[in-house]
Amino acid sequence: MSSLSTLPLSVLDLAPIRAGGSAAETFKNSVHLAQETEALGFNRYWLAEHHNISGIASAATSILIGHIAQQTTHMRIGSGGIMLPNHPPLVIAEQFGTLATLYPDRIDLGLGRAPGSDGATMHAMRRSSQGGVDDFPDQLAELQRYLGAPEPGQRVQAIPGQDTHVPVWLLGSSGYSAQLAGRLGLPFAFAGQFAPGYMYEALDLYRTNFRPSNVLSAPYAMLGIPMVIAETDERAQWLATTQQQKFLNLIRGQTTRLQPPVDTLDWLPHERIAVERHLGASVVGSPETARTQLKQLIERTQIDELMINTDAFDMNDRLNSYRLLAKLRE
Repeated sequence: MSSLSTLPLSVLDLAPIRAGGSAAETFKNSVHLAQETEALGFNRYWLAEHHNISGIASAATSILIGHIAQQTTHMRIGSGGIMLPNHPPLVIAEQFGTLATLYPDRIDLGLGRAPGSDGATMHAMRRSSQGGVDDFPDQLAELQRYLGAPEPGQRVQAIPGQDTHVPVWLLGSSGYSAQLAGRLGLPFAFAGQFAPGYMYEALDLYRTNFRPSNVLSAPYAMLGIPMVIAETDERAQWLATTQQQKFLNLIRGQTTRLQPPVDTLDWLPHERIAVERHLGASVVGSPETARTQLKQLIERTQIDELMINTDAFDMNDRLNSYRLLAKLRE
């Protein structure tokens, strides 16, 4: 059984844009965070595809992955995830085949089904509202063919991409991708950073449905969670009001740019319940509090890897949270 001292730790960077900040500042911070966490021994660094969201700057996910990979040395860099129904599988194979050629044995391709946007943006991307619901397995199989060894008579090839065998992960917040990942023998990452309600059921479905493949002989499950660690519980809870405001504003249809911490939140009871539902898997507190919470989480989920997302308004607080987490492993 894994423990905090042995469990691989990774980073999920949602490329947050701060109130009063810019996308350029976000990209600079992402490089800084990747370099710092690489030095701290974190395993991988993932970025997620979102569109038309005012507080997230990672819409061109593959470009940003390349930017981070170029300025790090050995940490795995990848997508958490690429929303496959938004793109032709050939294009994704070419993009990630190019990344894998430039940065050998360092690129991950995490895939999801959701649009990562609203209905109007889906229309602007020429995506059907039903796209990815029924044909996702076929899209996935097509993508895998473009990343695998060329088949006899294969007329269309991803160049580069073909024969790169970029590691593919399935991401999800419900049972669909969990079961599909299990049946295909692929690694699975659960999005506990925003939808923890189905966490235990999805992990169980993944393991129950798992069939060994040429990729994995046993299930491999990663869990994403929100985390804010500071020197004291009080400061961590204060810093965590930034992530609470993000979800509160999302519920209200307001800007999702990161807001400074506040002493009190002006929210209605139903809004508080909704925010707490989104952040139900979060770890917030001093190092000792975080250690206790993480031990309980690891024991209950039996995960193989933990991916941390830290929303802190000030970059120093964000970096400090990852540093304090790394110290807990000593």
